[in-house]
Amino acid sequence: MKLLKNSIVGFIVSFVGSMPLGYLNIVGFETYNSLGLESLLLYLLGVVIIEAVVIYCTLIFARTLVQNTKLMKVIDVLGIFFLLFLAYSFYAHSQKSTIEKGYINAYIAYSPFLMGVLLSSLNFLQLPFWTAWNLYLLNNNYIRVANLRLKMCYLVGTIVGTFSGMIAFVTILQAISKNTTGLTSYLMPVVVPSIFVLLALFQLYKVVKKYLLT
Repeated sequence: MKLLKNSIVGFIVSFVGSMPLGYLNIVGFETYNSLGLESLLLYLLGVVIIEAVVIYCTLIFARTLVQNTKLMKVIDVLGIFFLLFLAYSFYAHSQKSTIEKGYINAYIAYSPFLMGVLLSSLNFLQLPFWTAWNLYLLNNNYIRVANLRLKMCYLVGTIVGTFSGMIAFVTILQAISKNTTGLTSYLMPVVVPSIFVLLALFQLYKVVKKYLLT
């Protein structure tokens, strides 16, 4: 029963956490549009491999990490600049794609899997996200990690949750873009950069509130 509970809790947290707009989801959407389902699956495989390492490490060292305020502060601040960089990157490359098949091809045409590994490795914000969640789940006894089997069941649940959540996101966004006139032409040059700027501002607000107003 504990094994099943760990898997279900891990799946729910990871599925919900992977659904909001983020650069991994956006690149996944563009990968699917430009290169098809097989490339999307390879990309997602690269993403979840890195996330599995992060989740396992934060599960083991959650209490130690959350006490390292300097490290958490650096990660939170880097997240702001990284989101702004992504906003600029998507905007700049979208301007070059008017006469090309798609700017995303320059990044992932040769290895969607490696692109998934790279982008997931650069996802600084997943460290505080999973540190906080793992600590919360442990402290409230939603999961048990007394042995390796329990840890692995939780880890498998989170991986399947992330994979399913990102597939669901891509499917939903694909349906919206097909049924909304003009959305595709504005998505990369306007909508996505704007979303990343808003995410950066929200991250800035969280940093100010967490470190300057407490």
